Amino acid sequence: MGTYTTHKISADLYDDSFKLIAIHSDLQDYALTYAINSQCGLYLKRMKRDLCLNGNLTFSVFDWDDGMNDVYWTLISNKCVVEEVIPSDGLFGNDVNVTTNHLIKERKEVDYFLKVESSDDSLFSQKIKYINQISKVITAYPLETQNLKSKRNLIF
Repeated sequence: MGTYTTHKISADLYDDSFKLIAIHSDLQDYALTYAINSQCGLYLKRMKRDLCLNGNLTFSVFDWDDGMNDVYWTLISNKCVVEEVIPSDGLFGNDVNVTTNHLIKERKEVDYFLKVESSDDSLFSQKIKYINQISKVITAYPLETQNLKSKRNLIF
């Protein structure tokens, strides 16, 4: 009998395998996706399943595997709004408690992340420039992943 070795792959190995573009925009996810597709020549489509955390938090995800250029694109919403209806016996009906949760808690100001799995740095900076030209985008910029405590939420 031979000896078998078990190797565990740490999530830390994935730190440099993707780059992030932080996007600040009030656009709805589908509208931003359409604008990015038009402006950047991408073909992002809504994934069949949203990203689900802690059972009740869902974040919309759009992706495109560009096999021609060996790039995998993922647009992820950083915000999940949860509405909770609180029954009331009063005259004014039920109250609604609205809470906003974030995928990356330490970057609450960011509305969306565009995750880019590629080795082409020029492509990355070119797309940032194009996204910043979208009229309803306030700003888009590269984001360092090393310092993000919640970066594991982006590995799925």
